[in-house]
Amino acid sequence: MSRKDKLLNLLKDELKGNFLAASSLEESRLFIDIKKEALVETASQLMKEGARYQMGVGYEAKKKGGGLAMVHTFAFDADSLLVAIRALTAEDEPEFDSLTPFIPGAGWSEREYIDLLGLHFKNHPNPKRLVLSDDWPEGIYPLRQEVPYDLMPPSAEEVAFRLDEAPPGSSIIPFGPFHACLHEPAHFAVYVDGEEIKGCEYRGFMVHRGIEKLAATELTYNEIPFVAERICGICGSVHSVNYAQAVEAASGLKIPRRAEFIRTVMLEIERLHSHLMWLGVAGHLIGFDTVFMQAWRIREKIMWLAESLTGNRKTYGLVIVGGVRRDIDLTKAELIKKTLAEVEKDVQALEKAIINDRSIHRRTKGVGYLSREKAKEWNLVGPVARARGLDIDARRDHPYAAYDEVKFEVVVADSGDVWGTLVVRIKEIYEAIRIIHQCLEKLASRLQGSPLAIEIEDPIPAGQQGLSVVEAPRGEAVHYVLTGDDNRPERWRVRAPTYPNLQAVPDMLLNNKLADFPIIVGSIDPCISCTDRVAVIDRRSASGRILSRQELEKLSREMRSKT
Repeated sequence: MSRKDKLLNLLKDELKGNFLAASSLEESRLFIDIKKEALVETASQLMKEGARYQMGVGYEAKKKGGGLAMVHTFAFDADSLLVAIRALTAEDEPEFDSLTPFIPGAGWSEREYIDLLGLHFKNHPNPKRLVLSDDWPEGIYPLRQEVPYDLMPPSAEEVAFRLDEAPPGSSIIPFGPFHACLHEPAHFAVYVDGEEIKGCEYRGFMVHRGIEKLAATELTYNEIPFVAERICGICGSVHSVNYAQAVEAASGLKIPRRAEFIRTVMLEIERLHSHLMWLGVAGHLIGFDTVFMQAWRIREKIMWLAESLTGNRKTYGLVIVGGVRRDIDLTKAELIKKTLAEVEKDVQALEKAIINDRSIHRRTKGVGYLSREKAKEWNLVGPVARARGLDIDARRDHPYAAYDEVKFEVVVADSGDVWGTLVVRIKEIYEAIRIIHQCLEKLASRLQGSPLAIEIEDPIPAGQQGLSVVEAPRGEAVHYVLTGDDNRPERWRVRAPTYPNLQAVPDMLLNNKLADFPIIVGSIDPCISCTDRVAVIDRRSASGRILSRQELEKLSREMRSKT
């Protein structure tokens, strides 16, 4: 009996009448419907069985009998199994029991839907606003279906985000919303006693762009990949592949094997340029700009390679539901091999310089320490988790694309600090190169002439759930799709790796020196845009509004004609 079947039988026995239904189109996925009274019991049982919490998804379930729905997803990494549990509540009783008391990493997922859906979570330890500003009008919940995607409430007051008072004996040092060490808007209120950090409060979501709402109201299935890859300029392939995989899983589509290998190549090329970018930024944050210059010099070769393969340095326009739009022929394969040989040689020289530099050791070793237990409690992912001894990697644990046919090492360190994340990322560069070479061999030896995509003739059935994971350079990214009518999803939810990793930053900062704040925050490689998930600001009028798709297309054509 498979792990999925055993788990299903266990939950049926434990929950009895609170178990409603189960569905699955794949052996590696299980979707369970339960009564809301059993939400905590079910989640507790899954955690007891060894699950790892991923994310929460809230939406208005008009098509499923009305009310509001809450979905929580879990990963059984040892069994390559993803599980989603869903519960409904009446619209006039928008309340669920909170998972946060025993799953701290669920805290943000629940707070997000307090803001966006008007849900309440009993026993949540910190039910304050997360996404919306403190002066957001009461009773307007952006994810409710009656609220239009382009609604722009009256502009915020001067104090849009209110922070807690500093603990006794400490002072507040503000970092943000705009600060030299932050590359995107975010507000860290750092509590210090002298030069020692005693706590931190984070307020973000200042660039929340409503992409999920836009997708459910305005965009078709195959328009969304081009929006998905614009969630993050670094992880374009991550989000477009992730979304496409979720839709393909929900609809039972099997894409050509050649397309899966091409997706894998682009995902690893993206890992290369992301890790090299981080190495450069990390060097800059500790005042070692030689590392910055050298890392970005090497990275530029990868950016030119991406442009040669797709036509763009970023936002490649490569992925569609059902496959890919561009091939990697023998000529392009040779270009990739030549570029990777140069990059590998350059990285070896850079690695030697970094590993042997005492100043880098002093600025990274023991800095931003977080124990393995705490990392697990906060559901850390990616290099940040692996630097704390957590042996998790979606490429191996939940194989997707062509990762089931390639060999690579999951790099794990146990130092628990910034140094560990540095070492993990450097070694992952070599593993990415190794993976790409294997993919090129497969493409050349047995996949020549294979189709790049499938024709989707029948409409994608409504009401199906799809769940996908991709190991982004920063860690596991998760996409959830609930298929809908009119050739568009009813709900699309994106959880970027920065989302769980940011929650652990206050613990990583604790008892460190204020001067180490930039490199500790930088060590998770935060992507605020990924986390916040387009409001366009008119600088002349200082007003904001959301452009329609037609307006964006028109503006794009106008700007292009001027260049």
